[in-house]
Amino acid sequence: MKKYLSLFLLSTLLFSCTKEGPGGKATIKGMVMHHTKPIPGTVVYIKYGATESPGKSPSNYDANVTADASANYKFESLQKGHYYLYGIGFDSTLSKPVTGGIPIEIKDATGTTTTNVPVTE
Repeated sequence: MKKYLSLFLLSTLLFSCTKEGPGGKATIKGMVMHHTKPIPGTVVYIKYGATESPGKSPSNYDANVTADASANYKFESLQKGHYYLYGIGFDSTLSKPVTGGIPIEIKDATGTTTTNVPVTE
């Protein structure tokens, strides 16, 4: 009986743990900003389970979205946990590319976390 109880507890622990990434009910949203200026059309990349930048290459990230005409981005259906966001855009007033990133933690498994992605030249 102890063997079955131990097996049950172990399997419950293994299957009840969730990893960062898709499959949840949380949302990360915000704007892409170069100082105080919104940067529409920026591609925002997300790395699941990261507290630090995985680098500048888009291939290092797990998913991406493109910011709308108002510079808003949104990642939906995420698990709670740690993520790193990285944006690659273009500031038309400077005629220069802008990039930048920020770590973020989702603490509420069903809520919305709002944060702006800062980009710079």
